[in-house]
Amino acid sequence: PQTKPDPARIAEAVKMIAAAKKPLFYGGGGLINSGPEACARFTEFVRLVDAPCTLTLMGLGALPASDPHFLGMVGMHGMYESNMAMHDCDVMIAVGSRFDDRVTGRLNAFSPGSKKIHVDIDPSSINKNVRVDLPLIGDCNEVLDALLKAWRKASPHSDGKARNAWWRQIDAWRARDCLRYDRGRRDLIKPQYALERLYALTRERDPFITTEVGQHQMWAAQFFRFDKPYHWMTSGGLGTMGYGLPAAVGVQVAHPDALVIDVAGEASILMNIQEMSTIAQYRLPVKAFILNNQYMGMVRQWQELLHGGRYSESYTAALPDFVKLADAFGAAGRRVERPDELDDAIMQMIAEPRAVILDVVVDQEENCFPMIPSGAAHNEMLLGPADKAEQPVSEEGMVLV
Repeated sequence: PQTKPDPARIAEAVKMIAAAKKPLFYGGGGLINSGPEACARFTEFVRLVDAPCTLTLMGLGALPASDPHFLGMVGMHGMYESNMAMHDCDVMIAVGSRFDDRVTGRLNAFSPGSKKIHVDIDPSSINKNVRVDLPLIGDCNEVLDALLKAWRKASPHSDGKARNAWWRQIDAWRARDCLRYDRGRRDLIKPQYALERLYALTRERDPFITTEVGQHQMWAAQFFRFDKPYHWMTSGGLGTMGYGLPAAVGVQVAHPDALVIDVAGEASILMNIQEMSTIAQYRLPVKAFILNNQYMGMVRQWQELLHGGRYSESYTAALPDFVKLADAFGAAGRRVERPDELDDAIMQMIAEPRAVILDVVVDQEENCFPMIPSGAAHNEMLLGPADKAEQPVSEEGMVLV
C-alpha cells in the first residue's frame, strides 16, 4: 500500500485547515492501528492547529482525554458537544476513521456545511460512505508527519476572531452537561455511578479496560477517560458480545502485573464465560466488573424507544449466581446492590490477587444517553428520557436498527 502522501495534497490540506473558521479533527481506530507515534503526532498537530477534536469508539486514547481540545466520543452515544461540532464544522479532518453509520447518523444530513479531508491508508475507504473533498492516501503516521512539517514551514495565520467564536459555541454545548443523570437515588446503583466510581478508584493504577458489547460498553466509553492509546479494548464495527473476557485474558498475559478489568454486562459475559477456566489455569488476576440489569440492555432500550415498549427476548430470568460461579472457577466473587457498598467492593476487587467477578446490580430501566436515534442527524440528539416523546423515530430509522 501507499504509505507516504502526495506533497501537493499535503500543501492543499494545510491551506484548507488554515482557512477554516470552524475546524474539527475526527480521529478513529486507524490511528491506534498505525502506532503510538501516529497518536503522538496526531496530538501534536491538534494542539498546533488549536482545533477541537473528537474520537470514535475505536480511537479513544489517541488524543489524551485530559487535553482541552478533546470533546469526547462522537456518534450514536457520543457527547452532545462532539456531535454538534461535527454537524456545524466547516472543515473536517478525518484521520484513520471510516465514516461508519454509528458515527454519521443520517447520511444526507451529515455535516452538511463542511469540506472534508480524509486520511486513510486504504484507497477503497475514500468516498465509500461519505464524499470527501481532499483524500490523503497514506499511513496515518507518515501523513501526520508531513502535515506537521508543512504547517510549520508555512506558518499559516488563521482567523482568530472566528476561531474564538467557534470555541465559545463549543463551550456552550459543553455546558449542556450531556452525561448528567439522577444522582439522588440511594436505594439502587445507577450504572453511570458504578463506572464513575470504578474510574475514580482505578485511574491511578493505569488500568487496561476491555468491554463486552451493549449499554455497559457505551457507558464505559463515556465515563472512562483515556490519556494514552492501547488501554481501551472493545469491539466496534462487528460489535461482538462476548469479546471482553477473552480480550482481558490476552491483555493480562501481555501485561502480567497490570490491572486488567473487563467491564461487562451480565448477558454478554455469559457468551464466553468458559474463559474463566483459562483464567484459572493460567492464574490470571483478571477482574470482571458486571453491570447486571437482567436485560440485554441495549436491545431493551431500543425496544422501548423505537418499538413502543414491545419487549421481546431481552430479559434474562435464569441468570447464574455469579458469586458461586466465581467460586467454582477458583476466583473471588462478590455481589453489591447499594451505592454505599460500591467503593468498598471495588477496593476489595483491586486488592484481590486472584481473578474477581464483581456482580453490580444496577437500575434495570436506565437508558444510555445521549443518543442519536437511528435515522436521525447529529443535531437531533436525545439528551434524556424527556426527549423521547418530542422526537419520535421515523419508520425509515426503525428499519436501520
